[in-house]
Amino acid sequence: MVYFQRSPGSRRLLLLLLLLTALEAGSGHVHYSIPEEVKHGTFVGRIAQDLGLELVELVPRLFRVSSKGYRDLLEVNLQNGILFVNSRIDREELCGRNAECSIHLEVIVDRPLQVFHVEVEVKDINDNPPRFLRREQRLFILESRIVDSRFPLEGASDMDVGANAELKYKLNPNEYFDLYVKTNEEETNILELVLKKALDREETQEHLLLLTAVDGGKPELTGTVQLLISVLDANDNAPKFDKSVYNIRLLENAPNGTLVIKLNASDADDGINKEIVYLFSNLVLDNVRSKFIIDSNSGEITVKGELDYEDCNLYEINIDAVDRSSFPLTGHCKVIVKLLDENDNTPEMVITSISLPVQEDASLGTVIALISLSDRDSGPNGQVTCTLSPHVPFKLVSTFKNYYSLVLDSALDRESVANYELLVTARDGGSPSLSATASVSVEVADVNDNAPTFAQAEYTVFVKENNPPGCHIFTVSARDADAQENALVSYSLVERRVGERALSSYVSVHAESGKVYALQPLDHEELELLQFQVSARDAGVPPLGSNVTLQVFVLDENDNAPALLPLPGAGGAGGAVSELVWRSVGAGHVVAKVRAVDADSGYNAWLSYELQPAAGGARSPFRVALYTGEISTTRSLDEADSPRQRLLVLVRDHGEPALTATATVLLSLVESGQAPKASSRVLAGAAGAETALVDVNVYLIIAICAVSSLLVLTLLLYVALRCSAPPSEGACGRGKPTLVCSSAVGSWSYSQQRRQRVCSGEGPPKTDLMAFSPSLPQGPGSADIPRQPNPDWRYSASLRAGMHSSVHLEEAGILRAGPGGPDQQWPTVSSATPEPEAGEVSPPVGAGVNSNSWTFKYGPGNPKQSGPGELPDKFIIPGSPAIISIRQEPTNSQIDKSDFITFGKKEETKKKKKKKKGNKTQEKKEKGNSTTDNSDQ
Repeated sequence: MVYFQRSPGSRRLLLLLLLLTALEAGSGHVHYSIPEEVKHGTFVGRIAQDLGLELVELVPRLFRVSSKGYRDLLEVNLQNGILFVNSRIDREELCGRNAECSIHLEVIVDRPLQVFHVEVEVKDINDNPPRFLRREQRLFILESRIVDSRFPLEGASDMDVGANAELKYKLNPNEYFDLYVKTNEEETNILELVLKKALDREETQEHLLLLTAVDGGKPELTGTVQLLISVLDANDNAPKFDKSVYNIRLLENAPNGTLVIKLNASDADDGINKEIVYLFSNLVLDNVRSKFIIDSNSGEITVKGELDYEDCNLYEINIDAVDRSSFPLTGHCKVIVKLLDENDNTPEMVITSISLPVQEDASLGTVIALISLSDRDSGPNGQVTCTLSPHVPFKLVSTFKNYYSLVLDSALDRESVANYELLVTARDGGSPSLSATASVSVEVADVNDNAPTFAQAEYTVFVKENNPPGCHIFTVSARDADAQENALVSYSLVERRVGERALSSYVSVHAESGKVYALQPLDHEELELLQFQVSARDAGVPPLGSNVTLQVFVLDENDNAPALLPLPGAGGAGGAVSELVWRSVGAGHVVAKVRAVDADSGYNAWLSYELQPAAGGARSPFRVALYTGEISTTRSLDEADSPRQRLLVLVRDHGEPALTATATVLLSLVESGQAPKASSRVLAGAAGAETALVDVNVYLIIAICAVSSLLVLTLLLYVALRCSAPPSEGACGRGKPTLVCSSAVGSWSYSQQRRQRVCSGEGPPKTDLMAFSPSLPQGPGSADIPRQPNPDWRYSASLRAGMHSSVHLEEAGILRAGPGGPDQQWPTVSSATPEPEAGEVSPPVGAGVNSNSWTFKYGPGNPKQSGPGELPDKFIIPGSPAIISIRQEPTNSQIDKSDFITFGKKEETKKKKKKKKGNKTQEKKEKGNSTTDNSDQ
């Protein structure tokens, strides 16, 4: 527990205690208390917190504890600021019998220098039992001694203090003797053996008793001594003193021969038994015998040795007065001599140098030295004051009792005064006063208060890659404003890791010149920026330093040629690209794309594409985009163009010198009718490569989206034909509708292989519409080949791009009628099971004639299909260029498929066969429709 010293006292000391409390609170010292004999590591107090210091500043400020004359009894843990017991503390060894026992500590911290005083009070514990000087005390008692006669006994001593030293005595039970204990004015115990029954030497010649001393501690400790009493025959009256105890006060340093007291004892006997001899009792200690002497005849006690109050201020002398009979009787008394202090000790001064020499930039209040004063005298004789002369830029500050600090009072200038000679005088308060002086030489020293500084905090260095090893890339320079060794600057790298390697494997710096060298060739592709720090330190003590950051940018050299990426359709000889191009494409049509990368950066990685001129100087109908590598047509292709075009594309970077790479593109020009056959023959071998590069082949994407859009269109037409009928035909008039659908990618045909009855309201069901499967057999990659449109149908590239979709499509379409017509929610159609089937036209991939995956769904809010007569004869489908026309034919009318628009050239032979078999096919379809109707029902 920490507290400022405040102790309760009696009323007569209240004013003095209040004054002392105010003085101690003003000094601000910290007081702790601990019991003695505690274990190592015992907590004493949070000294850092109590002194107002932060834990983080203990080590930087060089926190240390000094204890004068107490070695390392107490230590401070710098991690948590706790003062703890470091070694065994024995109060009796430190302070003896003094009532108060304290350990004074000086706590010193730097930056700025501060000194704190801590007082640790060591409290007594009952660790010492009472002890007798002798194991046995021998008494000689005449048998003639009367009852209640008293015989002095030597008491025990206890090294403890306070209640632990308060002794009680007890005597083992016996029938002859009792124990009498009384306390004198000096609060010491006087023990007397009281005879309670007359002795008879003839009956018992010796009595053996056990005297026990018990202290007042908890637990109680005891000490014993044996009393051996011999019964004598002789005198009836023993000599008697006027007093049993004599108290004498004597100045210390009394000269030898000084009379202390003259004792007088009387004996009631006559003759030789009345003659008395004065002797020191055998209880008198040797140190008392060395200081005093007694005249055996006169009883005068005089000073024999040097008396020093500081060594011992109280002497107890036991005197025996013995008569001269054959059986002498003895009288006893005690003389207590208390010494009075004199001013006989000059003050002692100890100067501890803290900051010598003093740095010229020391701040005001800096502690230069610590001065501790002491005076062995007591009272005013031991009160010491300290003064400083002559008038210098220093002053003395009292920190605690007899402790002073020599502190800086004004600024120092080493150039003006390099050394000060100070005289410190310590004077006590005695009369006459005594003094002591000491000289202190204070030297002012220069300080290393300037760190090396760089002109900039950061430098940017540009180094070309592939530099020779050991080349000089930069020079750092720092200046130090100090002088001599404080201005000597050395340079070093601040080591760190760069990837998996140490920084020192890349660069080094010369310690004296500051030149930075590259230890190995730098590669821009591996390391674009090397950032590190160079440290500059001076030779001062302690050295000061600063860091500068270097950002080394590795400049790119054109040391990497363009590299061609794997191209879509690659797989020919030498990595050449083979592409099919329809002759019907117009100008600006993109037929292929060359891709390349360059490992360099900046202009060295900026690639441009050039088309090498054809052999013989012929002008190619193709061109390549300068920066994208896209190969497109410059004009429409015609029959005069070679069916096989070999293009050489030169890829060039912008470095100095420029590096190049060449890509070969093989283009095959085909007619529109040859597209399916060419697709089945040529593309079968390149399907694997095209599938791997589908993400970059825009043509495949266009083809997939086109056929997907066609699938949606077909299904919408089917639903429209089923649900639309002229009002004159009735609600469910039976007839054979003819559907004409023109779209961007082909036309649809009508089929009677499968009929599904859809009826809204009354009337017979309508004939359904089925789409033929594509005539191109399913093969590897065949679904990704774009189809050449019929020359009589043109559509723009933007329209093709808007037709992208997936093969499995399911969405709700809103068919909007012509101007003024109502909005209709039409069923959607989806196809999920691809089953290829032969046919003339190409519906969306995956929709087969015999496939049951065609499903029809109505949009939300339209659970039933609108009735007949509510549909216009034409529909415009949003997002599609197709216009759907629906017309109803009589039930027995013939449908000529040649009326429909299809892609490709129609073979005349097929037309004739279709016309001849028209009647037979119509009959078969009607039979099939009847079967389908029955199955649907």
